[in-house]
Amino acid sequence: MADISPKPVKITETVLRDAHQSLIATRMPTSIMLPIVGKMDQVGYNAVECWGGATFDACLRFLKEDPWDRLRKLRDGFKNTKLQMLFRGQNILGYSQYPDDVVEYFVQKSIANGIDIIRIFDCLNDIRNLETAVKATNKENGHAQVALSYTLGEAYTLDYWKDIAKRIEDMGASSICIKDMAGLLVPAKAYELVSALKESTNLPIEMHTHYTSGVASMTYMKAVEAGADIIDCAMSPFALGTSQPATEVMAAAFEGTPYDTGFDQELLSEIADYFRPYREECIESGLMSTKVLGVNINTLRYQVPGGMLSNLISQLKEQGKEDKLRDVLEEVPRVRKDLGEPPLVTPSSQIVGTQAVFNVLMGERYKVATEQTKDILLGKYGQTVKPFNPEVVEKVLGDDKDKAISCRPADLLEPGLQKFEEECARWKQQDEDVLSYALFPKVATEFFEYREAQQTKVDPAKADKENKAYPV
Repeated sequence: MADISPKPVKITETVLRDAHQSLIATRMPTSIMLPIVGKMDQVGYNAVECWGGATFDACLRFLKEDPWDRLRKLRDGFKNTKLQMLFRGQNILGYSQYPDDVVEYFVQKSIANGIDIIRIFDCLNDIRNLETAVKATNKENGHAQVALSYTLGEAYTLDYWKDIAKRIEDMGASSICIKDMAGLLVPAKAYELVSALKESTNLPIEMHTHYTSGVASMTYMKAVEAGADIIDCAMSPFALGTSQPATEVMAAAFEGTPYDTGFDQELLSEIADYFRPYREECIESGLMSTKVLGVNINTLRYQVPGGMLSNLISQLKEQGKEDKLRDVLEEVPRVRKDLGEPPLVTPSSQIVGTQAVFNVLMGERYKVATEQTKDILLGKYGQTVKPFNPEVVEKVLGDDKDKAISCRPADLLEPGLQKFEEECARWKQQDEDVLSYALFPKVATEFFEYREAQQTKVDPAKADKENKAYPV
């Protein structure tokens, strides 16, 4: 084998975002994160992914934390390391499309509060839904990384990926991420894909996958050999299963090779030791289910990402129908095909997953269709790579099928920032509150009420609002 010039692979650490989103439904509080930030800052990561994705919703809804405050605290702690977030294109961090002015303002405030790299993706790989966020990131001098939502299907050829990568480079992106959210990319195919992308674009390539199918570490090895510049990993207590390959393991695997990370294993061991008791606590409480810790090669068949799997388990558990999990997993690819074969990533994964649950539990396919299913069939999320099943369109939409759109969905949206400012005025304590409200009006309002109660020591639930009597 010919000598290879040294090309250390860079690692983006996911333990503060995707790793715990995948394993414990995004429930890691800021208080667990902050004590270890100083040590993590010494590692030499390419970046630490710590924000965006489902963290925003989970902070407000479940943890009763201000996500903006979390970001600022993390920024204060990471003196030498870039901070990265996941951004759902025109959906921002929510589940529907937002007007351009809201997208632009959210990008501005994210960077102002400490984000360096914004990883932007669209659940349909419709690049029209990426443009506003990319332009806004560039305007704020941030790093706009566009993520290709990787999936399988006859339409997703190497030429498809090469073409979209070139278009993304032309759009003004700073780097490209192969976002393999379900662990579908096997080693040989990873080598092919990265090699192809290297032919079509000069942008750095980052590789993101999940361990769900059990091949992720091998996939990373082949991706790096093909020229991938960066890989996403998680500290071992929150690695594997539906999360990413372990940081320490991948660093050790590349030791003594041209791709050597140069990471200090002693330091990594200290960081892992810090997270280990919290992992045990999550297992004991049931927060970390054993169902997401193993390996399931059927992932390649069902194409279900880790976060989606935990959501499906949760939905079925609420209905007392956990025994229907296999039926639902088998229904998922059928629903996906009906809806134009979208990649399964938020929010399309939730749309397909929830519809699959309904189809199984109702005993009749599309007897009940969710509003989101209707919206995807109406084109409100953008253009799918394949056409919809006409029978499903007819059954779900009926006469409403004539209302389908083909333009960029956001073109039909009126500017919304002023309206959200007015609606949020009662609760606004910082500019960022308007954005929290814009994305999650009900959840944010409940959080604002909680925050005010903490500040005033008045419990709104016990207040006699009619007589204006407030117990202290």
